[in-house]
Amino acid sequence: MSSIDMSEENTNTESSENNSESLLETVSDAKVNSRTSFEEFTDERMLISSDAFGKKQMKIKVLEVSDENPVLKWKFGDRVKVTKIMVTIKHLTTQQVEEGEFDIESIERELAEKRHYSSTNRWIPVEDIKNGYVVGSKHTRLISDASALDYILF
Repeated sequence: MSSIDMSEENTNTESSENNSESLLETVSDAKVNSRTSFEEFTDERMLISSDAFGKKQMKIKVLEVSDENPVLKWKFGDRVKVTKIMVTIKHLTTQQVEEGEFDIESIERELAEKRHYSSTNRWIPVEDIKNGYVVGSKHTRLISDASALDYILF
């Protein structure tokens, strides 16, 4: 082999190594760094709550939070006051999906006027909101007034 042939082989192996590196790294990963780390991963089952009969599943997405500062931050930790939510209910028997947007703040005021009480605790710990969704254990906190006024049957 001549020296020219050797240099061509070296450039070919270098270019094939560069190509394999670019194939392994997708465009979205390179520009956005969109891969989820283990700490950021959220199991979908954590975000879903079921009714007592196991025929419906509910998922709540936070649409809007208040800019109000929480009281006793040192005692209760970082919390946000949720004002608007999107509730998605899936009927497991028919696979029908219902969605509805709720202004929790106005529902709370309406219940206080009509029934002279309110049971909603709209302060949700920040760590209980994953990817914009509220974990299933906090769902009843947010929908208690709406279910008392029969806006949600769950």
